[in-house]
Amino acid sequence: MTDGSVTAPGHGHACLAYDDPAVFHAWAVEQVTKGLAAGEQVWLVGPEEADTVARRLASVPGFDAARRRGAVRLFPVGHAYRHDEVVDPERQVQAYMRATTEALAAGHTGLRVLAEATSLVRTVAQRDAFARYEHHIDHWLRHRPMSAVCAYDRRVLGDAAIAELACMHPETNTDVPFRLYAGGGDAVVALGGELDPTAHRLFAAALERADPRPTAGRLVFDATRLRFVDHRSLLHLRDHARRHDAVAVLRTRRPAAARLVELLGLTEVRVEVVR
Repeated sequence: MTDGSVTAPGHGHACLAYDDPAVFHAWAVEQVTKGLAAGEQVWLVGPEEADTVARRLASVPGFDAARRRGAVRLFPVGHAYRHDEVVDPERQVQAYMRATTEALAAGHTGLRVLAEATSLVRTVAQRDAFARYEHHIDHWLRHRPMSAVCAYDRRVLGDAAIAELACMHPETNTDVPFRLYAGGGDAVVALGGELDPTAHRLFAAALERADPRPTAGRLVFDATRLRFVDHRSLLHLRDHARRHDAVAVLRTRRPAAARLVELLGLTEVRVEVVR
């Protein structure tokens, strides 16, 4: 899929992969249009020069005036991120925290970011750090007036690399088996999709990168949007709970998970069946 459609309800954090630059341009038009209508400040971050991007967006109603007053800002990748280096997750989250605060202080209702981040995730080390950053920012976005669309060029990265990043978002147009993202309430993590036998290596990596920490000895996973979980994924949950001397609580609508935990004798995993 490259039309910009996404799966699953989220909180303003999407991963979109594209094969055609025209698709990315259409997303830029959409984000600017929606952001201006909502009174937000819009950042477009990408590899092209600002003037080139501005010419492509000139037909968007109100674009030129919005850019003059700072409601739309166009940045090269190196301005918003440490270009061609391994991102520091905490530092990057703090940078967007400051940007959101500044946008609010300037009279905008929030910050909307579309970032073409392909150049930031070309290597294994870059993807590992950036995936960790994606999960950190995902938690922050749940409670702040900022939204983010992270775009990646499939022609450059390939499906496997993009899957590592897409699975860390609540929304994506990429065909990944599961999504791991920030939970709400007492759930440190939410899970959607299917944790089937094809996904267990990707899930293990995602869980390590997110590295959820327990509260009062419990690691609660909101799995109410998870359609299937196999034994390997339950073992990954057990191992993560062991590392943190905690119990993993899988909150699900599917009673079969409880039976599987019982059969495997996973004392570090508990299943809470909800309706």
